[in-house]
Amino acid sequence: MCFGAGILVLVGLFGIAWAMTPIPDSTQKEATAQGSVIYYRDGKTVLARKGIDRKIVPLAKVPEHVREAVIAAENRSFYEDAGVSIKGTTRALWSTVTGQQLQGGSTITQQLVRNYYSGLSQERSITRKFKEILISMKVDQSKSKDWVLEQYLNTIYFGRGANGIQSAAQAYFGKDVQDLTVAEGAYLASVIQQPSRFADPQGPDLEAVMARWQSVIKAMGETGALTPQQVATERFPALKPPKKPFEIKGQGQYMLEQVTAELNRRGYTDEDINSGGLKVVTTFDKKLMDAAQRAVKQVLPDATPKKVRTGLAAVDPGTGEVVAFYGGRPSQSAYYDSAFSAKVMAGSTFKPYTLAAALDNGFDLSTRVDGNSPLHVASADKPIPNDSNRSYGQIDLVQATQNSVNTAFVDLGQKVGLDKVASVVEAAGIPKEQVEPHAHAASFPLGVASVSAVQNASGFSTFANKGVHVEAHVVKSVTDGQGRKDVVKPVSKRVVGEQAAADTIYAMQQVVKYGTGTAARLYDRPVAGKTGTTDDSKAVWFNGFTPQLAVAVDMFRDDNETVTIPGYGTQFGGQLPAQVWRAFMTEAMAGKPVEEFPEPSDYGYDYGYDYSAPQNDPSAPPQDGFDRPPNPQDWGTPPSQPAEPPVTEPPATQAPETGQPVNPDNGGDGGTGGNGGNGGDGGRATEPPAQQPTSGPDTGAGSTSRPSGVG
Repeated sequence: MCFGAGILVLVGLFGIAWAMTPIPDSTQKEATAQGSVIYYRDGKTVLARKGIDRKIVPLAKVPEHVREAVIAAENRSFYEDAGVSIKGTTRALWSTVTGQQLQGGSTITQQLVRNYYSGLSQERSITRKFKEILISMKVDQSKSKDWVLEQYLNTIYFGRGANGIQSAAQAYFGKDVQDLTVAEGAYLASVIQQPSRFADPQGPDLEAVMARWQSVIKAMGETGALTPQQVATERFPALKPPKKPFEIKGQGQYMLEQVTAELNRRGYTDEDINSGGLKVVTTFDKKLMDAAQRAVKQVLPDATPKKVRTGLAAVDPGTGEVVAFYGGRPSQSAYYDSAFSAKVMAGSTFKPYTLAAALDNGFDLSTRVDGNSPLHVASADKPIPNDSNRSYGQIDLVQATQNSVNTAFVDLGQKVGLDKVASVVEAAGIPKEQVEPHAHAASFPLGVASVSAVQNASGFSTFANKGVHVEAHVVKSVTDGQGRKDVVKPVSKRVVGEQAAADTIYAMQQVVKYGTGTAARLYDRPVAGKTGTTDDSKAVWFNGFTPQLAVAVDMFRDDNETVTIPGYGTQFGGQLPAQVWRAFMTEAMAGKPVEEFPEPSDYGYDYGYDYSAPQNDPSAPPQDGFDRPPNPQDWGTPPSQPAEPPVTEPPATQAPETGQPVNPDNGGDGGTGGNGGNGGDGGRATEPPAQQPTSGPDTGAGSTSRPSGVG
């Protein structure tokens, strides 16, 4: 009676435990997490990997012989048992009670339950083991064996950082799971027991795994998965050498940072990125990324001071895709990248925005503006000068752009209205918070606002795209772990009319043909662009485009001092920045069809060829360095050796490299600026140095701001 009562009590207790132990509602995050893979724009070349190396596959993709190998190695009675093995469980419980490390007795179902469901730890206790048994039995009753096996194969760790059978197939044999041979499948089944030891076996470990592999092949023969002949003929497979941990080198870290930031903005959390199994296709072109880095390294001399930074950004005008950039040397990455993060004063690269605003509001290229120096503006407490106080008289907008005349653009800004200029700048992709503090200053058209290389390239892409701005972005598409694809649809907005854009381009073409930007000429196709140099050359720019690609290049220093290169002197936008631009675009445009810019308004095509000397120096040579007005029909014929514009200044003394890195978004030298460019002398595609007092704080107020940008 007592024995029977004891049995009844045990049965009752088991029934209570059974009722009180449901299958957990949630799974362990690590059990199903799939790392994301980030690709270049071709969708095939891997840029980076994030999170756990796992790719979940359906059981149908796992060959029968691979499944049989795992069952033979881990749980031969899998398809017949009730989710637990009485003999194995008894052995495991005894091991837990005594503390002995005896052979495990867990079935495939028990292993899955332990690693898959939340609420089950890996601790060795009677309570945890009993709970595992109950849940395993319930799973066996409620789920199919194939479901259990599928989850198991996608969950377990195989060594080499590979989670799940698909990642293991790639890690050990460089192939997808469906392509595994019998020998290879048996090897993966062998490593489940000791994944770390057998990940890259050498010496005794190799002997041990070979013996383990042979036992799996033999077990497959015993279960009927292989014939005796197959067992006899199978040979130990050749393992692929382990891959080194995925390292992001060079510009890769900058790319990953920008992709992650954009994914976050588009609603993907860090958890989604690290464990959601995303396939992210970026806008970055690997060849062009390499070309950007080469252009900077080949053009900049070895003596370039370490504090000098160079940023480059290339944007497709029609799509808004950032196809390439250069963010600076990796040793500089402790602060910020030079293409996206660093924001420096735009200088005279802002003048085309003012020009476009005017052309879109009733002005035309023949409109005359005041190019005399200095210019008195009611809202500014000090007169605004041109470089060396040169006066150009009343000049049209083409001449004003070609020669980058400060006073002409300040006058134009007053005439068209600074609010309209600010509207164009913001619509072209420059964030309002960067524009608004400066938008009421008389010097606003001269580039006192700070921008990044990406923002400025994106802004100029508006002109190349016939007046329509397409949001700059770095992600093309995202495919989630379930195969749902989300193609990025960037926001587009008309900024100015097509004709206003065409006329702006025409004026900017003269900058490259005959003005301050001749060092950026491409001898096989038309180019439009604008140089920019802020006060004391603290930031120097060349920003230009062809119909297919808009590219901005800037140079500045960590400590906000003058950009001076030993042997090259103080820099201006028409010097090294323009040369870097040309080096990159020469490679980027190679093999691309030559596309023409749209026709400008018919206001007379001789404008821009008649180079009159500044009024205060009648004996001065033509500012473009030509002895006669060039024939525009001759342009585009490549010389046998394209000549670099000479730099005739004596080598400048290198500025001392002292001081701490500055906030990259501090606006350069504040609301001050350099002086208007004159197109160079004697053929130099440079801009003259600023000749004005040390600047004050960047208040953005018209009463204190001085002109920023000498071309």
